[in-house]
Amino acid sequence: MDGISQDDLARAFNENRANLLALAARRLNPILLKRLSPEDVLQETWLAAARRLDFFAERDDIPLYFKFRKILLQTITDIERRNLQAEARDAYKEVEVADDPDNSSADNRDGGVNWGMFAADNTSPPSHLAREERRAILHRAIEALTEADRQIITLRHFDGLGNAECAAALGIAPKAASIRHARALERLQRLLLEYSTFKTGI
Repeated sequence: MDGISQDDLARAFNENRANLLALAARRLNPILLKRLSPEDVLQETWLAAARRLDFFAERDDIPLYFKFRKILLQTITDIERRNLQAEARDAYKEVEVADDPDNSSADNRDGGVNWGMFAADNTSPPSHLAREERRAILHRAIEALTEADRQIITLRHFDGLGNAECAAALGIAPKAASIRHARALERLQRLLLEYSTFKTGI
């Protein structure tokens, strides 16, 4: 992509607005909902995006939704740092908050996805070591997936998008999105079985 105008960016943002708003509602720390709304988060996200036209001109193989998504998660992180004291954050450790969005680890490759959520607990409380082992195996499997596989899993399982919404975000037909999702899960499960003793479905 040689470049993108602010008008083009605004149109793309509006096209993805509903999905981004839903993601903001899902990812914003509940205690902050008393002070601001997901719409407030989206407004800050747009202001940040409008200042980063160069970012949107890079890597035209990455759908614009994922670039907006990354800025949205960065915005949420910034808002939480501004509004929550460290002690308050400790009281809400159960709330999923994106890690450093500039981190290049597998957790953040797709803009703040916490892939550790896939490493579900067993019925009995597992040891910290067992959880870390599962997390390491999961990261290894995620590293082996293609970017297209990671994208469709992110949309379906972390952003809660339906098949038609995934297709729109990726710029492909709904049938193609459905097939891509099924194949991505098959590949992920096969890798988990290969790398570990994971026996449960995704």
